[in-house]
Amino acid sequence: MEKLRIVFMGTPEFAVGILDTIIKNDYNVVGVITAADKPAGRGQKLKYSAIKEYALANNLNLLQPTNLKEESFLQELKSLNANLQIVVAFRMLPKVVWEMPKLGTFNLHASLLPNYRGAAPINWAIINGETKTGVTTFFIDDKIDTGAIILSSETTIDPNENAGHLHDRLMYLGSEAVVKTLELIEQGNASTTIQTDPPEIKTAYKLNKDNCKIDWTKSASEINNLIRGLSPYPAAWCFFSDKNEDWNVKIYEAKVIVEEHNLANGSLLCTKKEMKIAVENGYIQILSLQFPGKKKMTTSELLNGISFSELAKAH
Repeated sequence: MEKLRIVFMGTPEFAVGILDTIIKNDYNVVGVITAADKPAGRGQKLKYSAIKEYALANNLNLLQPTNLKEESFLQELKSLNANLQIVVAFRMLPKVVWEMPKLGTFNLHASLLPNYRGAAPINWAIINGETKTGVTTFFIDDKIDTGAIILSSETTIDPNENAGHLHDRLMYLGSEAVVKTLELIEQGNASTTIQTDPPEIKTAYKLNKDNCKIDWTKSASEINNLIRGLSPYPAAWCFFSDKNEDWNVKIYEAKVIVEEHNLANGSLLCTKKEMKIAVENGYIQILSLQFPGKKKMTTSELLNGISFSELAKAH
């Protein structure tokens, strides 16, 4: 049985849950690698990654290279004498890095590979109306999320679940998968399966302003899935127009009402407490949202302070 010396690479909150589980299971983490500090917010103060905060709080050996091919970083990495590297939500590694440890470098990805390779697997599984997803561990190769699979673990997606809730569940599921993977590698029992792509592969594209915008001509369930899949972050958005004003509005929570009507798609209907937007074969009832310059609020809170005319529309 080989004693593991692990280097962990990751950046966001999702990676913190995994690293914490590795530490709590008494594995020897000899180094942690995360993104360089970035200026953020109005004051452009340097912001630490979630992994850096965790590493500092737990006195872990921390490296923040800007260039993963730089000789000084490679020497420092080599000097840690790790025999295994683990990557969770980091960035693409050069071959010289992922080939370095004797036992290889494995990645935890928050989907059932080969589907949903890419930057935003949790969001796209919900946006596309999937009823199940999961996590996969695999040995890294020279492409993105294509390496030989070690193990995967599946879970169902609740019809009302949003991306934030699923993120937390997959972090827990991923922590278990990583510990199981470590046990297999430590015992020399990690057998792998080469990924074979299905004819119609689904991709987890990077989220941007365009693919987060609501198209009110789509079906009620597609719109609701987009809202769920982008909540709480980065949030689905659209414009509300009324009385010659346009607002860029984020929508966090909604529900589908199936009902016949003859209104144009995007027509906004409000009572003192409720807001509905007309779509094909029904309405999307808005439950929580955020107007520019205001905090996130429930619809009834918003309608306390603002009213819309009968000509108001979402687009």
